Amino acid sequence: MKRWLVLGVIVLVFGFLATLARSPSEAKKPAPEFVLPDPQGQVVRLSQLKGKVVMLNVWTTWCPPCRKEMPTMETLHRRFKGTDFVMLAASQDVDGNSTVLPYMQENGFTFPVVLDVNGEIGRKYGVTGYPETFIIDRQGRIVHHHVGFNDWSLPKVEASLRRLMDLGDWMPWDGVNTPGERSPLKSQ
Repeated sequence: MKRWLVLGVIVLVFGFLATLARSPSEAKKPAPEFVLPDPQGQVVRLSQLKGKVVMLNVWTTWCPPCRKEMPTMETLHRRFKGTDFVMLAASQDVDGNSTVLPYMQENGFTFPVVLDVNGEIGRKYGVTGYPETFIIDRQGRIVHHHVGFNDWSLPKVEASLRRLMDLGDWMPWDGVNTPGERSPLKSQ
């Protein structure tokens, strides 16, 4: 019995040490490519944004937590204007531009939007509800996945993003990926 306990402790210690020894870049996975139109019909490719820090937010106009989150995204977008930070809101509204453009205009949102009426990003990124946000580093790797509502205007969120931009190092503002309020994939 004692031998099994000692063996178990040794396995746990080596497993823990192996996790620590793994470089942070090994834990980052490449963000899947997508090609989608913006409301003006211009094609946006994720690969064109390589070299920039990208915040990819997946949302719909009918989702209450998304609607609550959008003003905080606008605040963050304005703070980072003119930097190597790109906010990209991927709308999965099936009506596309006829729903999204009026919503954006009525609310004064100026951050870039792509129209994902067929749910391409949702499938490729494994989205399970709205909103979901992916932070992508300059090398095109997902470094953070946030599920549900987040207040993107908080100074600690901005500090984490600036650290990623300036140092290439991701440090989550909350220490973990804590889920927030969200809506299911299908509208109710």
